[in-house]
Amino acid sequence: MLDGLRMHSPPAWLQALFPAVSWRGAEGGTQVYLSFDDGPVPGPTEWVLDQLAGTPHKASFFCIGKNVRLHPEIFRRILREGHAVGNHTTNHLNGWKHGNREYFADVKETDEIMAAEGGRSLLFRPPYGKLTPSQYRELSRTHHISLWDVLPYDFDRSISGEQVFASVEKHLRPGGMVVLHDSPKAFPRLQKALPLILQLLDRNGWTSVALPPAGLKEKK
Repeated sequence: MLDGLRMHSPPAWLQALFPAVSWRGAEGGTQVYLSFDDGPVPGPTEWVLDQLAGTPHKASFFCIGKNVRLHPEIFRRILREGHAVGNHTTNHLNGWKHGNREYFADVKETDEIMAAEGGRSLLFRPPYGKLTPSQYRELSRTHHISLWDVLPYDFDRSISGEQVFASVEKHLRPGGMVVLHDSPKAFPRLQKALPLILQLLDRNGWTSVALPPAGLKEKK
């Protein structure tokens, strides 16, 4: 799917190639979708939850299964505070580098780990946005694949938190889905960018909402 090109917002032709994927919501209205990949981990995930607490904003957390296994209490806090959860594979696998049998088993394992902690979900986001055509076809039958339309590269150590925010400010519109990372690697930039993003939402009268269980489009 996504090929590593530095795209802050995927072009329409790319989105059209994968019709089963949720890239963004409806353009009208005031809703946006903040999402966080790679948790739950102590420190970054808890800090994100603290930032969201007491605000009207909810988010979607695409969780790595091994992290849920290691930190179930943080995963349960995500659920308890009204946020959505999704599957991000157990071991953060790149679909282009792993065969279908291994990849599907890894996805299934995270489904089971999350369900055991009370977080059953059919939402799925492939690490790196990378799936082979056969992986895309199969997972489209069993899961609701959600990617994004705003990628501000908070995991890039060569940029600043202010630059991360500037990317969101430039590209986010109502219905947009932002992907950020509640990971140790991204945390230095996230600490600066997320408060500014929440202020941006409030200034514009926008509200971040959690993804619905069926994603942003009904399955065919």
